[in-house]
Amino acid sequence: MKEYRGKIILTSVVTVLPIVIGLLLWNRLPDMIATHFTFDNVANGWSSKPFTVLGIPIILTVLHLVAVTVSLNDPKRKNIGGKMLSVVFWIVPIVSWVMFLSIYANALKMSINISMISGVLVGTIFLVTGNYMSKNRQNYTVGIKLPWTLNSTENWNRTNRFAGRLWMAAGAIMLVNIFLNQTAILIGAIVVIGVAPVIYSFVLYKKGI
Repeated sequence: MKEYRGKIILTSVVTVLPIVIGLLLWNRLPDMIATHFTFDNVANGWSSKPFTVLGIPIILTVLHLVAVTVSLNDPKRKNIGGKMLSVVFWIVPIVSWVMFLSIYANALKMSINISMISGVLVGTIFLVTGNYMSKNRQNYTVGIKLPWTLNSTENWNRTNRFAGRLWMAAGAIMLVNIFLNQTAILIGAIVVIGVAPVIYSFVLYKKGI
């Protein structure tokens, strides 16, 4: 943990920094701020100004610290690839900034398509994570962690390669779906990447792998 102390502090500060922007914009922000949107870019959820400006960044920072702490204290941390560990460090800070810039812009009546921005962000996350997933060796934090993958190195390697390709494909589909705007496609992609690796790993296990 000590060797990553500087990086932990930096990424935590980046995650919570939108509070400063919110405070600077405080008098221009409405009392209730839209924080949730439909796929059609229509606001369908609101939060109070104090909770949006102060509460959400703090919650994100706590989640960030939990994810980083769990990853760095994994008994098999050395098996987590360096690039994947970087993803763990930076995913929440990036999400925090993209999310709050979008929320504040919308609250200030700027013309912005939050659904499209969210689609690009999520699709990119899946593409990047999928690309690095296959490079991880067995660990308890990052990857497809099942009884069969944790019991067999070969099962782990094959399943995570398979899952990595699926995640990348899902990411590409999500990016394309920005223009199609089909909820069924998005749900279908999420179901496939959640279920298919489990079935694949189990089939390998039944084959003795």
